[in-house]
Amino acid sequence: MSEAGGRVVVITGGTRGIGLGLAREFGGRRCRVVICGRTSTAVDTALLDLHASGVTASGVATDVTDRDQVQALWDHAVSTYGRVDIWINNAGMSAPRRPLPEVPVDAVDAIVRTNLIGVLNGSAVAQAGFDQQARTGAGGWIWNMEGFGSNGQKQPGMTTYGATKRAVTYLTESLVKETKGTGTSVGFLSPGIVATDLLVDDYEGRPEEFERVKKIFNILGDRVETVTPWLADKVLAAVAGGKHGARVAWLTRPKAFARFATAGFRKRDIFTAMPSARSTAPVA
Repeated sequence: MSEAGGRVVVITGGTRGIGLGLAREFGGRRCRVVICGRTSTAVDTALLDLHASGVTASGVATDVTDRDQVQALWDHAVSTYGRVDIWINNAGMSAPRRPLPEVPVDAVDAIVRTNLIGVLNGSAVAQAGFDQQARTGAGGWIWNMEGFGSNGQKQPGMTTYGATKRAVTYLTESLVKETKGTGTSVGFLSPGIVATDLLVDDYEGRPEEFERVKKIFNILGDRVETVTPWLADKVLAAVAGGKHGARVAWLTRPKAFARFATAGFRKRDIFTAMPSARSTAPVA
């Protein structure tokens, strides 16, 4: 595999929020970045941001629920930079927190297709590509984004989203076994609670409920620009160390306990004065 500074990193859902934050950070570490988003406008806007920050980046509009479009994203990365070293399945979506019968059928379908089918598509395309690359050199890494529900957490109104993230963790665990000894390595990526507009949008129409949970978010949550540099460093370190099956998790249980223990001495508000990346990411 190429040196860290020359690595090629593909990030699905990389036009906004956590994905865009990761693109900035990998680019700042001299990686070459390929992003995708749902529309060409979103991709072009994100690329302007990245290029202005000095990041070497390219991108293409991609519907991750369409395997052929995901393959086209891989092909674009290879044709642009010659190879792929790291593939991050970050694209995801949520919906306002409601009891399951109140969630529209089309919203359920979209969440499942994006959060689960999209990761399956990305993993399948990347695994095949890395195995092919390994025949003439080195393979590469798939990193799947975990979220609420991955560890079995349950909360009213989060049934569909949590079910997809639980499934993604099973998928990733299975891939770790399936790819052992092949050209593909696999890792788990867990950003914790990150302040984005879509986190707030989960409570659309219920400002009182949001005010109740905001205190917890301010204890456990963080901003995009706080989390993504750490995630990028840890991913690159795991890749360099060859730690197949590695889990990079920002909000560990000990860290959560420590934050609750010190909450009375620290005043935090992760929802004010957030940079532009804050307004664009699904909750991962």
